[in-house]
Amino acid sequence: MDGMSPRRSATAAAGTRTAIVQRALEVGSVEGLEGLTIGRLADDVGMSKSGLIRHFGSKEGLQIAALEAAIEIFRREIWEPAADAEPGIGRLRAICDAWIAYQEGNLLPGGCFMTAAASEFDGRGGPVATATRDAWARWSQLLERDARTAIEAGQLPAGTDPGQIAFEMNGIGLALNQALQLHRDGSATRRARLAFERVLAP
Repeated sequence: MDGMSPRRSATAAAGTRTAIVQRALEVGSVEGLEGLTIGRLADDVGMSKSGLIRHFGSKEGLQIAALEAAIEIFRREIWEPAADAEPGIGRLRAICDAWIAYQEGNLLPGGCFMTAAASEFDGRGGPVATATRDAWARWSQLLERDARTAIEAGQLPAGTDPGQIAFEMNGIGLALNQALQLHRDGSATRRARLAFERVLAP
């Protein structure tokens, strides 16, 4: 039979899209989401510009696809390893361990894509900035939830602000990525571990 069947064609298209998004993650982690250009990625994956744009509709669509893939990596590498831990302080500590391991793992050449996106879009508007803010807001809410559980169980001091716990944990995660990627600081993970321990001290 000549040509591709619809099922095979859809599978090939999905594989092509996955390859493009993976390359977008690699480039974006170093050069930022604004550094993603249709021409650059088309050359990198061996496609025409028109062929690539058909998968995403626009540069903004490509940026959001890369961001969604980065969110999935963040969830897989940090949340999933901790998800089965006991709610409260146990899960928060498991999140800290997974967060450090993820940043040490260097899955992308520029480090944590979500951290880079937060810095890149913190003063901007538009759909990509909104998606970035929403992702970090959901993550903070998750941390707050377990902090609140820890407070109610007496694992953290009564009167502790769950939002403060989330704020400080996020600050440490962002600082760790900067120390590793910008300063190449060999003591960064040790310092991050100490900082997390202080935030979660009973």
